[in-house]
Amino acid sequence: MSRRAITVLTHGRPDQTAAALRELAVMAAAAGAVLTLDADETAKHPSARAIAGLEVDTPPAPDAALCVALGGDGTILRALRVYARTAVAVFAVNFGEVGFLSTVEPDRMTEGFERALAGTLDVLTLPAIEADGPAGSHLALNDLSLHRKVGGRVAELSYAVGGEEIGSVRCDGLVVATPAGSTGYNLANGGPVMAWGVAGMAVSFIAPHSLSARALVISPDDVLTLHNSSREALAVSVDGRPVGEIAPGGAVRAAFAHDVAKLAQMEGSSFYRRLREKFGRLSR
Repeated sequence: MSRRAITVLTHGRPDQTAAALRELAVMAAAAGAVLTLDADETAKHPSARAIAGLEVDTPPAPDAALCVALGGDGTILRALRVYARTAVAVFAVNFGEVGFLSTVEPDRMTEGFERALAGTLDVLTLPAIEADGPAGSHLALNDLSLHRKVGGRVAELSYAVGGEEIGSVRCDGLVVATPAGSTGYNLANGGPVMAWGVAGMAVSFIAPHSLSARALVISPDDVLTLHNSSREALAVSVDGRPVGEIAPGGAVRAAFAHDVAKLAQMEGSSFYRRLREKFGRLSR
């Protein structure tokens, strides 16, 4: 039986994931598979060179059988970006704080990975936002945000949908979120939570200087255009990562993209149960 390659990505605290990495390598080898670490992951886990069933300094295979993410939502989003628009699903174990995108908690990792190896996990297809502007073209799995720089003036953002101008708001910034990302920065802004499976983009404002600024949901068929009407450049971030800036008078276009990434899920998992468990536990 030829061995299947399984890409592994971990967060920045390797001491927390080392034991899990060893356990997964043993399970993978028993199933005729091999875990692979790229150069950056190998540098984080130097002891991995001595683990049987694990290959180091190996770039992520585009046709991997699976991608395993050991970390929080940042690590999971990185894995989803690596395998965006491919057939490779991401199996995520939560080693972060909330881990809203995770497949399982560490105490169910063994059970979940056994099912992943057997191909019996459900696979959820996630959309994304295609953003184009002065900062380049980017794919956002969670959100796209424009915000004033530290120490900068209050931003003024005007926005249009389908070429029709909606309004202009003085604020600290604006967030455009996918359904998966609607429980992140957008939720913190008081934006609408969108259940997975809903098609569309949520738009919310960061500290708006207006009583009339309201969040809204954009149809998946409409293109959202954001104009920087400020006197200063604004920072642009994708999934929480700075990607550039937009000068005064510049614009960014955001379009909804269907079926971009695949996330493995335990059978019977639901968005509403996840919402209750992930955010309910933070209030206790």
